[in-house]
Amino acid sequence: MNNTIETVKVAAEQAMEKTIAALDGNLAKLRTGRAHPSLLEHLRVVQYDQEVPLNHVASVTVCDARTLMVTPWDKSLVQAIEKAILSADLGLNPVTAGATIRVPLAALTEERRREMNKLVKKEAEEARVSIRNHRRDANNALKDLVKKKILTEDDERRGQEIIQKVTDQAISKIEKIVAQKEKELMTI
Repeated sequence: MNNTIETVKVAAEQAMEKTIAALDGNLAKLRTGRAHPSLLEHLRVVQYDQEVPLNHVASVTVCDARTLMVTPWDKSLVQAIEKAILSADLGLNPVTAGATIRVPLAALTEERRREMNKLVKKEAEEARVSIRNHRRDANNALKDLVKKKILTEDDERRGQEIIQKVTDQAISKIEKIVAQKEKELMTI
């Protein structure tokens, strides 16, 4: 295979992997009714007049299927952490017990599950569009190489087929991630 085609392919694969990782991160923030530390990972807590990630000032563990426990390393941050959880608008009500904060997760209603499913589908469609944009960019790069007489038209066609396979693999990964998240959402 031509070196320039390989370069374009690798660049497209890397861009598509970043898109898939971003989708995975966005979906991890969605609440499924099951306790998972990633629900609180993105929260920022005010410590000494600076905002820092929650996992820099406390440990987040799973007590049981519906309860998270946040244990701050500095006991003076209990109120700040509680405030961060409340202001995050996740529908969570933390309960402080001394130096630990329990975060019970209420069961999701059927209506809320359907809303979250729509959100998952929307995120997935945005990821698919991004993947297709990466494919377009890679194909344009191949066209530019033909214009510069670095590749022949046959090489371009072969390159486009390779890029299409990479695109199909990326979209397949997205479909698997979405199916898994929908299954989690619908599990009571």
